[in-house]
Amino acid sequence: MTHLSRISIHNLLPAVFLGQEEEAHIASSEVWLRESFTFERGKHYLIHAESGTGKSSLCAFIYGLRRDYHGKITMDQKDIRSFSIADWCRLREHSLAYLPQDLGLFPELTVWENLLIKNNLTGFRTTGWIESALEELEVADKRQQPAAHLSIGQQQRVAIVRALCQPFDFLLIDEPVSHLDQRNNAAVGALIAREAREQGAAIIATSVGNDINLPIDLRLQL
Repeated sequence: MTHLSRISIHNLLPAVFLGQEEEAHIASSEVWLRESFTFERGKHYLIHAESGTGKSSLCAFIYGLRRDYHGKITMDQKDIRSFSIADWCRLREHSLAYLPQDLGLFPELTVWENLLIKNNLTGFRTTGWIESALEELEVADKRQQPAAHLSIGQQQRVAIVRALCQPFDFLLIDEPVSHLDQRNNAAVGALIAREAREQGAAIIATSVGNDINLPIDLRLQL
C-alpha cells in the first residue's frame, strides 16, 4: 500500500464564511485563505481555534465528510473533489484516521463492542493491544459497560483507542482532550505519540484551549 505523504490546502475557506474575509478571525487566520499550506506525513500539527471559527469543519473537509468549502484540498497533488467512493474507502481504511469532536460512539453498545466494530473492519489490532490501550487510559474496567453510561472524559478515551484501531498516515483529532484532566491528557498524548511514531504518521490536532500533551512541530492559529 502506497503511503499518503502530503495533504495541501489552497485558498481554503468554508462556504459559510464567504463575504467575511475582512473579519478579524479570517484575516488573522494562518489556515483560511492561505495560498498554499502542506501538512506532511511524520509531523505533528496543533491548530488553535476559538469556538465557531471552523476547526471541526476543517477536519470534516479533509476527511471528505463535507464539501461546502471554496478553494482546494489535495492529497499527494490530487484534488479530493475528484475522489470516488472507492478512493475514500481506501483512504479511510489505510491512510486517514479521524476522531470527531462528537466522538461517534454507539451509546447502546458496550465499550468493547464499539472497539470491535472498528477493529473487525480493519483487522489491524490484536485483542491484546486493545486491552493494553484501555488499561493505559484507565478505562479497562468499563469494557462491558454501554458507552452511554460512561462520563464524557471516559468516552473520549475510548474513542481515541477506537481511532487507533487502524493503520494511518494522518490522524485527525478534533479537540481530543477537551474533557480530560492533566494526568489523562498526558496518558492520551503518550499513546497517540507512540502509535504515530511507529507508523511514521502525521497528527493534525485542534484545540480551543486545552492543548494535547504532544510534541508539536508547528502551531497554527485558525
